[in-house]
Amino acid sequence: MFAVHLVSFFFSKLQEDPTKKVDRFLYAMRLHDDQLKDISARFQAEMKKGLSSESNAAAAVKMLPTHVRSTPDGTEKGQFLALDLGGSKFKVLQVKVREGMGIKRGGVEMEERTYPIPKELLIGKGTELFGHVSESLKDFLHQRNISLEKKHPLAFTFSFPCEQTALDQGFLLGWGKNYRPRGLQGKDVVQTLREAIDRTGGLDVEVLAMVNDTVATMMTCGFDDEYCEVGLIIGTGTNACYMEELRHIDLVEGDEGRMCVNTEWGGFGDDDSLNDYITEFDRDVDAASNNPGKQIFEKMISGMYLGELVRLVVLKMAKLGLLFDGRVSDALRTKGKITTAHVAAMEEYKNGLKNTKDILTELDLNPTSDDCIAVQHVSTIASFRSSNLAAAGLAAILSRIKQNRNLRSLRITVGVDGTVYKTHPQYPKRLHKVVRRLLPECHVRFVLSDSGSSKGAALVSAVAQRLASQRRQVDETLAPFRLSQEQLQLVKTRMRAGLEAGLKSKGPSTIKMLPSFVYRTPDGTEKGKYLALDLGGTNFRALLVNFKKGLQHNARLYHKIYTIPQEIMQGTGEELFDHIAQCVSDFLDYMGMKNARLPAGFTFSFPCEQTAIDTGTLVSWTKGYKATDCEGHDVVSLLREAIKRRNEFDLDIVAVVNDTVGTMMSCAYEDPQCEIGLIAGTGTNVCYMEELKNIKKTEHKFGKTEKGEKEDMVEGTEGEKNEGDAEIPKMCINTEWGGLGDDGSLDDIITPYDVEVNQNSLNPGKQRFEKLTSGMYLGEVVRQVLLDLTRGGLLFRGHVTETLKTPGIFQTKYLSQIESDRLALLQVRSILQQLGLNSTCDDSIIVKEVCGAVSRRAAQLCGAGMAAVVEKIRENRGLDHLNITVGVDGALYKLHPHFAGVLQETARILAPQCNVTFLPSEEGSGKGAALITAVARQKHD
Repeated sequence: MFAVHLVSFFFSKLQEDPTKKVDRFLYAMRLHDDQLKDISARFQAEMKKGLSSESNAAAAVKMLPTHVRSTPDGTEKGQFLALDLGGSKFKVLQVKVREGMGIKRGGVEMEERTYPIPKELLIGKGTELFGHVSESLKDFLHQRNISLEKKHPLAFTFSFPCEQTALDQGFLLGWGKNYRPRGLQGKDVVQTLREAIDRTGGLDVEVLAMVNDTVATMMTCGFDDEYCEVGLIIGTGTNACYMEELRHIDLVEGDEGRMCVNTEWGGFGDDDSLNDYITEFDRDVDAASNNPGKQIFEKMISGMYLGELVRLVVLKMAKLGLLFDGRVSDALRTKGKITTAHVAAMEEYKNGLKNTKDILTELDLNPTSDDCIAVQHVSTIASFRSSNLAAAGLAAILSRIKQNRNLRSLRITVGVDGTVYKTHPQYPKRLHKVVRRLLPECHVRFVLSDSGSSKGAALVSAVAQRLASQRRQVDETLAPFRLSQEQLQLVKTRMRAGLEAGLKSKGPSTIKMLPSFVYRTPDGTEKGKYLALDLGGTNFRALLVNFKKGLQHNARLYHKIYTIPQEIMQGTGEELFDHIAQCVSDFLDYMGMKNARLPAGFTFSFPCEQTAIDTGTLVSWTKGYKATDCEGHDVVSLLREAIKRRNEFDLDIVAVVNDTVGTMMSCAYEDPQCEIGLIAGTGTNVCYMEELKNIKKTEHKFGKTEKGEKEDMVEGTEGEKNEGDAEIPKMCINTEWGGLGDDGSLDDIITPYDVEVNQNSLNPGKQRFEKLTSGMYLGEVVRQVLLDLTRGGLLFRGHVTETLKTPGIFQTKYLSQIESDRLALLQVRSILQQLGLNSTCDDSIIVKEVCGAVSRRAAQLCGAGMAAVVEKIRENRGLDHLNITVGVDGALYKLHPHFAGVLQETARILAPQCNVTFLPSEEGSGKGAALITAVARQKHD
């Protein structure tokens, strides 16, 4: 009975599907998705280590910066020589890149010649190998009748790990692929090539770029597909590269833009991080290699080792009696007898089993059909594991890109090259399938590199030339915005001259220097309830301010904001003031104070000629207002008439106040040294406390002195200190400095873009300084620059959209957002996308730079103007050194990430004898209007 069972057992074994015994034997090579995700997560962790300056030295995955900062955009052009060194043969090429035939249009022509490399050079002196390279280059030029008179740009594909410190400089970290020349490790291979070319003589060649073959593959495919930002090689060796955010690459200075990182992923596992996935066969392959313990991941994937891995498995199975009835031939015992080409042949769809039998027969074996099926299955498992591991590594890279860009899904193209990928019949399909299964949220396209890495190297050089040319043109465009200290000093001088001219009684002046009839700043004793009305931009604000008796710096404030529609801003004056009266009525209802006749201050942020504190004649509208029948009229009277027409409430309008003066008063309530007000927002303006003796353009009634006597300052009076005055009498002057340059005095710093903005404005020729510095215009200046750069082909691939042609679309708030240090370029691209501008990473860098140049100039000009004001006050008072505070309001100053700092620094440099403190106004000009009303009321009480 036992004998029957034994026979039955052996018979069942003989009948067993031969693939199942292989599956059991190689179960450790059959990786399921959870294992692949684990490997992918480990590789992501290794990438982080390699990118960090703290852990890079010990990292197995080196993450080498390549200094390739951009993929092709299709505008590249030129003729290049290319050298390709990295395999058993060496190629020299001439590559012609035609302009305007890029993305989706082709346009690269190549002529090439392959030169063999004698085996002795692979293990000889490095200088001899490079001597052979340069001699081959000279021969190629001679054979192709390429002129030796002309200088030729050259791109060098070098497929070994190098630490690159520049695009044309790379220090060899180590050889691979059977290359072992002496004396080059740690040396700059580009310099070695240049020296070899010099020794050869008769060549006028400029080496522009050294590129790894993986990077070159990405660039080749990127020329035809704008989404290609990953390169993958699966051939004799294996590697991957991708476009990483520069801010994450510690080994390179700067954080704007992207740079291609050569992962050198073959080293993954060199630190034992893959030990639980390494089989005995992998250990045997490694032990017999030229570099034991190195390039572990590469030895599990690449074509150099795949055939050998299959041979070792088949040998072990034969020794265990699982194949060939236990017979082992000498050929099967010999290293290298099964190649990766054999593996590919065994897995062919129709002829695979026939090919397997032929290959095994050549190894002096006599395989049965089951043996052939089993060996074919061994090949399948080994190559399947290779594609699975490559997919896990690629999934890690794609996940990192998706995370970097904060995207839910990612559309990306992977450029691929390498003999395994190209010649193995099943490999590409398996790789694609697993990547898509591991990352279902990514839309991944794979593009085969049609011309190898040489075309890519030439394209790297072409892109480098394009970027250098683009850089020059952008610099030339932005140069007029970059003001020198001498130019800023001139602006300060002209501002000072404008201030002095405006104070005089006769002669025209672009800076109006309007008296405000505010004679002192608050002293903290103000008390009572006051209404403040604030009109200055697209909003109107009504406020109730309650100053608590005897509590300095303590005020309770209630307010409500109302929109001013554009049709009212640009309609009739009566409609505008009726709308304001309606808003005031609503606010008084809201506060339950409609029957109280409150003292009110009216903040009116437009140029007004004042003859008393409660009268102000509008000189001209600014900030987009065009309401009719207002210019030349007293705005307080217009408001009183509107209130009277409404006949619902009454106000005691005590003061009309410019917003700049209101800001100064609001800050002076907090800081007694505050004697200057600055607005840097939709518009820009400055006010300051000027000595009355210097104001010679009008009669001044400044109330009572401490003795109660009324003082008059009339035209021509010297304004000497009067008996009973506690200090020299002053009055706040509303400079209306936005008019500087209306006489052409700023023409030497005005750019063509400023001219365009001025001509398209509501008030051409007016407020020229304001148009260079204020929030209402900076976005439009930026739009004009972007439009010009796009028309010149330097932005958005030269595509001028309707959005970009739309005036006012680029609001100044976008400058603040785009220039934020915390904002990654991806978010800049998102802002541009909202504006209908489809930008690349390079576009985003340029847009950010344009915004920076325009806003920096604005801040510097305001700083130069401020320097003129503080220097005037210092000289007025005969001081060697002045300590003073500036109260500031305005979105540009408060919200822009750099404006305030640049303004302050400029003022400090141009007015070194003044210590200027800038105090942002918390409550704005509304509280200031209430304070002016309170101060005026105190004087008359």
